[in-house]
Amino acid sequence: MQGLIHVYTGDGKGKTTAALGLGMRAADCGLKVIMIQFSKDNDCGELCSCEKLGENFEIKRFQKGHKGFIWEMTEEEIETLKKETKDGFDFAVKTAKNGECDVLILDEIFGCLGNMLLTENDIIDMLDKKSEKTEIVLTGRNAPDSICKKAHYVTEMRGIKHPLYSGISARRGIEY
Repeated sequence: MQGLIHVYTGDGKGKTTAALGLGMRAADCGLKVIMIQFSKDNDCGELCSCEKLGENFEIKRFQKGHKGFIWEMTEEEIETLKKETKDGFDFAVKTAKNGECDVLILDEIFGCLGNMLLTENDIIDMLDKKSEKTEIVLTGRNAPDSICKKAHYVTEMRGIKHPLYSGISARRGIEY
């Protein structure tokens, strides 16, 4: 099986959910899935669900214990975040290059670009060096055109209406 590249982007809800759906389908068919979540440190429903899939679906987080937005962090916290992001991305590069899984999901990777924790060239270089058999899924807002051009699938989730705009808070099990 040739590994293709997927991009889920846009300002709408559902990018991570779409990546999880693809990953769960793959795991259920006996494929090895690794999801690396960037910029997520909260306990969310997908962690428990994916544990039930067993060794075929693994979620990894390298960024530990950062609360709030990058612009609220101290310089020391930002430096720690940069190192943790690099560790997670280096793991992704090694995994993709060596074909250590069938499906590699880089959740919220585009947020790392927006926060200048990674560069477009970092991601393009990883995509260029990936094992031919590894399927890669990239999620997050503002996917760069250069990466969309390399992708085989590009899906844009567009926010039209959301309960948050009406003052309804995110609900566990639905939005996270």
